[in-house]
Amino acid sequence: MDPVSQACFGASLSQSFANDKSKQLSALLIGALAGMSADLDVLIRSPDDPLLFLEYHRQFTHSLVFIPVGALLCALVFHLIVVAAGRISRSVKTNISFPEITLFSFLGYATHALLDSCTSYGTQLYWPFSDVRVAWNIVSVVDPLFTLPVAFLILLAVFRQHVRYARLAFAYALVFLSVGVIQHHRAEKAAYTLVQQRHHQAERMRVKPSFANRHVWKIIYEYNDRYYVDAVKLLWNTEYIPGTSIRKLNVKRDFPWLPANSQQAKDIERFRRFSNNFLALSTQNPDIIIDVRYSFLPNRINLMWGIELNKENIDDNKLEAHVEFITNSDLDAKTRKMFVEMLF
Repeated sequence: MDPVSQACFGASLSQSFANDKSKQLSALLIGALAGMSADLDVLIRSPDDPLLFLEYHRQFTHSLVFIPVGALLCALVFHLIVVAAGRISRSVKTNISFPEITLFSFLGYATHALLDSCTSYGTQLYWPFSDVRVAWNIVSVVDPLFTLPVAFLILLAVFRQHVRYARLAFAYALVFLSVGVIQHHRAEKAAYTLVQQRHHQAERMRVKPSFANRHVWKIIYEYNDRYYVDAVKLLWNTEYIPGTSIRKLNVKRDFPWLPANSQQAKDIERFRRFSNNFLALSTQNPDIIIDVRYSFLPNRINLMWGIELNKENIDDNKLEAHVEFITNSDLDAKTRKMFVEMLF
């Protein structure tokens, strides 16, 4: 999820173990920073390889086996900061021990990968034993209904100096995610009903919550070499929002000029693993491959991110040239209005 959500969730668990009232602020700061630190893997990138960061984001730093290592590294850094602060100014109280710093760091760091796995992006929880990207699809990558109450309660725990508010924040987060499991089940049921109504036989299917809400879900399924994308509103009743479809990517058919041994062909396969093979050509640019899982509107197929190939590199015999990674953050007023109408 977003860094603020990660910080709040990590802090809620670390504060829940701060029984000493005077340690609530320390537990919040350490848990929040440790809860965000796994995302430092975004710094692993290369100007020559645009897809390198995709391979390392949510990889080893998000692995279950790396949690003790990541937590210890965080604890060492935080301990050095505490020691340095105490030496710089005697007025700075440093009554927190290294074992306590380690405990708070471990609790904060441990929440990160599990929370990320609740989204649709994909997290390599089982690295290095498996490169499977775990995605439980029960919460949006940004959801104020998750973040704001947790943030309020962990701050209240500091001001009131009482652990019960932090524990309430963590409990709220767990209940919120549990409701996501129920909504996911409802979305799957609605998706299967939609497929049957169309007399299709889905070869693959995914459902995921749309941006910043719990009740409008995106449905994606594959049938007869096409991806079908629709939305469903899950409140008291089930309401379908019809979408569209697009032809599935076929590299040999769509890029007959691309040599199999070229770096661009290899980059397509790298992007295929990242996107769980939900790939198609952009309808605006036939040289762009998009990740069908993501779009601004849950019932549409639009570019949010993708890769762009360059035929000139092949013509110039530059087989080692990489693709270009592109993103689209242009959310116009019309799209925002349509999304709000879907929600309300």
